[in-house]
Amino acid sequence: MRPSGRKLSEMRPISIETGVTKHAEGSCLIKVGETHVLCTASLEEKAPPFLKGTGKGWVTAEYGMLPRATHTRNRREAAAGKQSGRTQEIQRLIGRALRAGFDTRALGERQITIDCDVIQADGGTRCASITGGWVALRLAVNKLLKSGQISTDPILDHVAAVSCGIYAGQPVLDLDYLEDSEAGTDGNFILTGSAKLIEVQMSAEGATFSRTEMGQLLDLAEAGIAELVAAQKAAVA
Repeated sequence: MRPSGRKLSEMRPISIETGVTKHAEGSCLIKVGETHVLCTASLEEKAPPFLKGTGKGWVTAEYGMLPRATHTRNRREAAAGKQSGRTQEIQRLIGRALRAGFDTRALGERQITIDCDVIQADGGTRCASITGGWVALRLAVNKLLKSGQISTDPILDHVAAVSCGIYAGQPVLDLDYLEDSEAGTDGNFILTGSAKLIEVQMSAEGATFSRTEMGQLLDLAEAGIAELVAAQKAAVA
């Protein structure tokens, strides 16, 4: 039995509210259960220096958690003077994931930065950030298309992410904090809307896992991604 009472293959409730900030070119508040992340997309009319003259643009991401997003207050990383290794790893992951479904040449020499700020954390913050980050990116690109600044849609497919793991000996979908903290195996699955794999992060946290179990987790992830993509489509319709 899962602590939440959910079925093994049951996602937490998903909601995506768009247009939640005034100034960003795209924004949304994504809620996956008790994990809430504010995602914004900001457009700059220039590409990073390493792309100057190439005709290509760039999509990048930054990630952070508010001090009281968790059970105890965490010191702001700005106050500490540097980002943690975890923060750097997650924001690089978000950027890689979103670029996998994006044609940077169609963007032209521009940059879109996706900011993901975790308001409340209950497991799966990086996955919610990727899923919500795509919505913010979609909204920003829609504005570029509508204004005529670009003529070709650079977004090739949906991108979404979900966690799966082995909890109490059973493969489960969309781990919350209680499950994540006790899971024998923990994985994050990033897929496109057409179920193509972008990235899989899996590790044995307390027990090794078999190839069969890995396949079971991938099956769960595909079903979860389908639900997330449906929520993305509804949000940007």
